[in-house]
Amino acid sequence: MTLLLTVLGALLCSLTVSSEIMPQADFNLQGVAGKWYLIGFATNAQWFANRRASMKMGTTMLTPTADGDLDMSYASLTHDGSCWRLNNLAKKTDVPGKFTYASERWGNQNDMRMVDVKYDEYALTHTIKTKGGDTTVVNKLYGRGEDLSADLLEKFRQFSLETGILPENIAFLPKNAECPPA
Repeated sequence: MTLLLTVLGALLCSLTVSSEIMPQADFNLQGVAGKWYLIGFATNAQWFANRRASMKMGTTMLTPTADGDLDMSYASLTHDGSCWRLNNLAKKTDVPGKFTYASERWGNQNDMRMVDVKYDEYALTHTIKTKGGDTTVVNKLYGRGEDLSADLLEKFRQFSLETGILPENIAFLPKNAECPPA
């Protein structure tokens, strides 16, 4: 019983922390436009343990729309040479740097925040995913190139720990060949 209460307390704390994560104060939508490499991935989702070993670096194209939304196109080359692709349109909210979107593929609602961005170098995102009564957190670290400094990797690791993600659920993805344009 004590263990159960401890786990529930930790979960509630992590969800409270996540709901208080704010986007970067001076977020510039046009500044995030373009190609990003997915370098770091951290989540408390159960599926991650089974898929972590097969995950590799992919690329994301972020394209601001005229309405202030953000078109997100992700592609990653799989072990058999095919491309795994995912597209979502993140709708702007009243808070600059905070977006919401529904994933048709996974059937969940997403609340994404651009937490820390240096537009020519890296972007750190925090997403709260809700499906049914389940809530999970996903943090991602993107780079304009395939490599980021050890300091930035550590910053991502620390941020992920602070948002309730276990150390074993924080991954830095191995480099991968890129998918051809769709």
